[in-house]
Amino acid sequence: MILRDIEWRYLKGLNQLYEKKKTRLKILNDDFIYQVLYRQKKLMKYQVGNHDILVPTLRYNTFYEQHFKEVFEYYNIFFDLSGIDNNAHKRYDKSDLESLIFIFNNKEKLSKNLTTEYTFSNRVFKRKGAKYLSNKPGLKKDVLKLLEIDEFPEKDPRNNLWRIVVDCTNPKVIVICENIACLKVPIEYKKRGIELWYVGGNNTKPLLDLPLEKLTHPVFYFCDWDYHGLKIFSRIKNIFKSKKAEIGLLEPKDLNDTLPVNSPHHNSKWKREKLSSLNEEDFTDTQIEIINNLIDNNEWVEEESMDLIALLKNKGIS
Repeated sequence: MILRDIEWRYLKGLNQLYEKKKTRLKILNDDFIYQVLYRQKKLMKYQVGNHDILVPTLRYNTFYEQHFKEVFEYYNIFFDLSGIDNNAHKRYDKSDLESLIFIFNNKEKLSKNLTTEYTFSNRVFKRKGAKYLSNKPGLKKDVLKLLEIDEFPEKDPRNNLWRIVVDCTNPKVIVICENIACLKVPIEYKKRGIELWYVGGNNTKPLLDLPLEKLTHPVFYFCDWDYHGLKIFSRIKNIFKSKKAEIGLLEPKDLNDTLPVNSPHHNSKWKREKLSSLNEEDFTDTQIEIINNLIDNNEWVEEESMDLIALLKNKGIS
């Protein structure tokens, strides 16, 4: 839902309109609120005689309940449980909030396997860069509080092994994700019996120690369709072969959402060798066709642009 991209400080103001029937917060600084809620739908107006205060119109409550109330409460509960201050000055967007919730839900595992600040930022705040936390001191402060540490280590430990799992009571399938995105919002996947694993992207070593009883369900890999993502899949497939176990690769349904390989914050380039030097034996004929198409057009497919649930249905798992 597009409305969920509104920053926390603006969600706070919208909730004040709902609960207190007025707000002094400058929520009209948000383009969506100003253009759609204020100008088009006329769901709010200035208080008579005071342009420092916004008040709701008669239709505001119904719209808020349909589109914002559940989202606000979800984030507000997190702030209450985590102890992080939820003041309206925090310029956290949806991605920031989901990353903080992920850290809170997995802080024990993360704190036991601490990485440097740059590595942590690059993994957890994907596509925002290794220096993202350094440039957002307020966000970094909250991350350190969640992890219950004073600072990140100066060097990455040699045994940096991550395997974060979103458990299901009755799993039907296991999906190993190259990126953390799905694990940040796992509710819909858990409902459908999809158990999500994250092993640290390029770091596949945690899979070497998996006992066979952990692999009794169908297992698939979900990744960016670029050189690095597919190369990691080959590495994981070899690990599974050594255990005499199977793993499948989830391919995009179509190539409608491809991106150029020189996209911002994307550093995986195709090689000029046949199939970009990837091992053909690791892929189906359909997957090879997709890979060649991407190479020819110098494009890639981002994991987050694909519908995991729909891809599993294509594999006969619903």
